[in-house]
Amino acid sequence: MATERIGPPAIAGEREMLRAFLDFHRATLAMKCDGLSDEQLRRQAMPPSTLSLLGLVRHLAEVERAWFRRVIDGEDVPLVWSADGDYQVAYDATDGTRAEVFAAWQAEVAHSRRIEAAAESLDVVAYNARWGEDVSLRLVMLHLIHEYARHNGHADFLREGVDGVVGV
Repeated sequence: MATERIGPPAIAGEREMLRAFLDFHRATLAMKCDGLSDEQLRRQAMPPSTLSLLGLVRHLAEVERAWFRRVIDGEDVPLVWSADGDYQVAYDATDGTRAEVFAAWQAEVAHSRRIEAAAESLDVVAYNARWGEDVSLRLVMLHLIHEYARHNGHADFLREGVDGVVGV
């Protein structure tokens, strides 16, 4: 089944606009992976990189978990694929499957949406130990948009290398 991607509105309030752009980029990542086998999703870019489409999905699951659950919600949860907090470990998805990785990513996206929707405003502030400073929900949402957009560019090249598909 193909991923549905809805374009962000041209005019909206700040929070609605941030939600829409974040969801647009989440859907873009999923679209880059549509129609590929587990083996194709695990195909790595080039040595020594372990980067693959499935690795990008794993990495972004960790990013969602870290920023929304650990920072904004203050949950004491470990990363999914790295006991020592190394986000790069997630890129190596040589043992991953679409079912496992997408289930974890979708669960983290659902947590993120719930946390964002429950926040009274974008001005909610939480301490980010990794950066050593307070951050707002607004900054977190903008950071996630940036993170997805950057990695969707990587996904463009990875997908083209797998089967020649571009421009999804």
